[in-house]
Amino acid sequence: MNFPVKLPLRIDWSEMDLFGHVNNVAYFKYIQASRVNYWEISGLSVLFTESKIGPILLSTDCQFIKPLFYPGNIVIECRIEFIKNTSFGIHHRILNDQNEVAAEAHDVIVTFDFNKNEKVPVSDEFRRAVAEIAAGNA
Repeated sequence: MNFPVKLPLRIDWSEMDLFGHVNNVAYFKYIQASRVNYWEISGLSVLFTESKIGPILLSTDCQFIKPLFYPGNIVIECRIEFIKNTSFGIHHRILNDQNEVAAEAHDVIVTFDFNKNEKVPVSDEFRRAVAEIAAGNA
């Protein structure tokens, strides 16, 4: 399994909970950072700025595998799992300082025309960008 996009982040003390580990809400913050990073790399952010056509999150889920602690660093890796007519999926992995998988998440994203308030087909440009990213050419 190739995860071509990697986003390193530092764990912040404010993300800790009463029990001394990173709160589950912070994991979703990390996943969001990874998702938006992919949107920027793939050109979806520019597409939205130019046309008001862009991604909208349909669903997300997270499997918590190992706790994270402060101080520490993580790397969120991601890859596209599937592309359908009007939607695509992103698979994220959060790795701890020991390069162990601390969590895995799956997003379903819909391509949406915010002017018309309706979903639209995934563009050929995005499909090409995904192929380039997966091949390591982005």
